[in-house]
Amino acid sequence: MQEEVENRTVNLAITTTKLSFRSLYAAYMKYRHYRSERKTVKEQKKAQKAKERSEIHGKQSVKDLVGQNQGVSNMEIAKTDLKGFERVTRKYGVDYAIRKDPSQDPPRYIVFFKARDADALTAAFKEYSAEVMRKEKRPSVLKQLKKFKALVASIPDKVRNKDKEHAL
Repeated sequence: MQEEVENRTVNLAITTTKLSFRSLYAAYMKYRHYRSERKTVKEQKKAQKAKERSEIHGKQSVKDLVGQNQGVSNMEIAKTDLKGFERVTRKYGVDYAIRKDPSQDPPRYIVFFKARDADALTAAFKEYSAEVMRKEKRPSVLKQLKKFKALVASIPDKVRNKDKEHAL
C-alpha cells in the first residue's frame, strides 16, 4: 500500500490497430496537453479566488484586510454596540475586521478598518460617534418604568365595599 502511494503511476489507454512508437508518442503528447490545460484552469481558479478575496467589502478577517496592501487603522469599541457599528460601516463601504482581545477583563474588542478614501471613513465614524452620543443622552426605559411604578403605587386605591344590602 505504501509503495503505491510513493510511486505514482499513470494509466494510459490507447486504442490503435498498430502499436508503434509514433502512436505512443502522440498519446503521450495528448496527455501532456491535457495536464497543462488542467494546470492552467487550476491557476485561473486560484487567481479568481485571490481576486474575489481582495474585492470583499464589509466584515472580513484581519488576514484578508491586511492582505489588501492598503493602510489599516484600528480603534477600540464596546461589545454592546457592534451591530450599530456594522450598519454604519456597510452604509459607507468601509472594510473592517473585529478582533476580541481576551487578555483583559472584561475583554476588549478592537476594530481594524480601512476605506478607499479618507472622507468615507471620517463620515462613517462621525455618524457612529453621533449615534453613540445620542444613545447616551436618551433616558433609560427601565428608569422611567421604575418611576411610573412608584407613581402608580403612591396613588390611593379606591375603597370598595363588597357588602350588598338585601332589601325586603
